[in-house]
Amino acid sequence: MPEPGPTIEQVFREESGKIMASLIRLSGSFDWAEEALQDAFISALSSWPERGMPANPTAWIMTAARNRLVDFARRDRTRANKESALTYDIELRSQGNNAPEDDAMHLPDDRLRLIFTCCHPALNQEAQVALTLRTLGGLTTPEIARAFLVPEPTMAQRLVRAKRKIEQARIPYETPPPEQLPERLASVMSVIYLIFNEGYSATTGSALIRRELCQEAIRLARMLSQLVPDEPEITGLLALMLLQDSRRDTRVDDGGNLVILEEQNRSRWDRAEIDEGTRLVEAALRRHRVGPNQLQAAIAAVHANAASSAQTDWKEIAALYAELAAISPSAVVALNHAVAYALAEGLDVGLARIDALGASDLANRGKLLDYHLYHAARADILRRLGRNIEAAAAYREALRLAANEVERAYLTRRLEEVSSALR
Repeated sequence: MPEPGPTIEQVFREESGKIMASLIRLSGSFDWAEEALQDAFISALSSWPERGMPANPTAWIMTAARNRLVDFARRDRTRANKESALTYDIELRSQGNNAPEDDAMHLPDDRLRLIFTCCHPALNQEAQVALTLRTLGGLTTPEIARAFLVPEPTMAQRLVRAKRKIEQARIPYETPPPEQLPERLASVMSVIYLIFNEGYSATTGSALIRRELCQEAIRLARMLSQLVPDEPEITGLLALMLLQDSRRDTRVDDGGNLVILEEQNRSRWDRAEIDEGTRLVEAALRRHRVGPNQLQAAIAAVHANAASSAQTDWKEIAALYAELAAISPSAVVALNHAVAYALAEGLDVGLARIDALGASDLANRGKLLDYHLYHAARADILRRLGRNIEAAAAYREALRLAANEVERAYLTRRLEEVSSALR
């Protein structure tokens, strides 16, 4: 018989989002659902070692948590009318009867309703991320606080405010109507990718990669892909994250130093993730509803499937970035297109494009010149061209703007290289 502890942890990580979503539907309260779920797991920790593992641990937890909701509803006498109806509803469901479902909730999984609630546009993005990780990811408040390098009380307050906002604004626990689904799905996917990016390239702190956030984002994308299987952009998002995550073990060396893409040991890339990501993006593109996630995944697939840096098809990457810029223009996409163009068509012409972007940004008071990777990209091309004085100045500007310590250490090494060449 397996040890209870690890199995309880496994149930919590894998099933808590599904259980939490059902509990919120039953109770209409994030706080009650969290407390009921916590009590159910505490009960499992004390009961299972003595009585043995139940045949269906998830069902056991769900039943225990629903019973706690009934207790809460009976105990709360200050809202008697509302809670008496709630108690009746929970008891009906606990006995296996199905209460009528709202016809507008056309997508049946409770988790889908919950992720749309967590990512409702009435909440700011910080609240969306925190609430998604807390409810669907099952991460504790201290875990989320550590991942985003904020004090635990700050994260706790962020969660409290988000739940209060949902209650006060009467944000519905439902999937949006069909006409709003594409726009709202885009918000959900943005939250998931933001979680992944914060894990893949941490904006601040001493670590470049926070693997637990990458893994959680991939798990959320898998869940969303299962819940909305006909949306190619969700498939593209999952493919993109798998392809990027495949390089995680080679992005820093044993000393914790950043290793850029062209210098990474490709034999250590995760081939299973590359193969799955490539299959997924190819399947998504065959639907002929091309979107930004699919194009970014296609770019990542070109990198991942190149046998070496020298064999990378930069012309294909530049063409994909051009298509991406056409359907989803942004300063960062334009910068990446310019870099790809430099490596495909010539460093001088690519540098001219990068400089034109900087001039346009300055004229329009944009934010590209405040982006450390703009100056890092420009510095790298200047270094390749042997224009070391200009490269050093660009590296200094990138260093001034960079916040992550691993990236700063890499930029410092490059600055020392070009500076020493001038002596």
